[in-house]
Amino acid sequence: MARQIDIVSLYPKDMNIYGDSGNVLTVERRLALYGYEPRIHAVNQNDPWPDHADIILGGGGQDNGQRKIIEDLFRRADLLRSLAQDGVPMLMICGLYQLFGEYFETVDGSKLEGISIIGAYTVGRDVRMIGNLTESSEQFGTIVGYENHSGQTFLREHVQPLGHVDADGCGNNGEDHTEGAVVNHVIGTYMHGSLLPKNPAISDFLIRAAAERRYGTFAPEQNADMRDELARLDALAEHARAVAEVRPR
Repeated sequence: MARQIDIVSLYPKDMNIYGDSGNVLTVERRLALYGYEPRIHAVNQNDPWPDHADIILGGGGQDNGQRKIIEDLFRRADLLRSLAQDGVPMLMICGLYQLFGEYFETVDGSKLEGISIIGAYTVGRDVRMIGNLTESSEQFGTIVGYENHSGQTFLREHVQPLGHVDADGCGNNGEDHTEGAVVNHVIGTYMHGSLLPKNPAISDFLIRAAAERRYGTFAPEQNADMRDELARLDALAEHARAVAEVRPR
């Protein structure tokens, strides 16, 4: 019997910038190579929610994209909070990372409320943080990606960052050297790239959490060809990471 894993791609029409759709494709491919049957559900505004949601992936978008989806996001807020508390793994990039926090106060002083899954708030600034980024994570090792945001995010004291950056002027807010956030199995980050093709450890974290929640264990069923292909993808990721680490910002 097929072991399905249902992937929700959240608001791909409006929140999918700088290659964030690659995160969905990466999880889909790695799940198949571990012997699971991935099923992707694109959920845009007013779309029905699938019967199962094992992994939820959301991308970044411009400010007008955030405003387009905010009403629908709030209609789903209780469901998303319940799923997060129940251990559903989620990855939210940039704009949806901000909206999964408490609020986003724009440069002109208006406030866009978030759904408070991540204990963080964002303040719009005139200075944009943009460029290649490498961070160090206790959980995932070295993470590479690309940031492009003017909102500066500050974590509440109890929230752990995804990683730390060495330089000023980058990461969550350019000041405290944090980047991203991890709450239970929910990851928020400014890392575009797309993130997951170059950072398989994060992909596998999401996959393992999803499989363990739905089936009680993460148990790959692979033949030699599947193992070889996964090794090939991991080698490509390692090469891409090495190149990205030495690129100028």
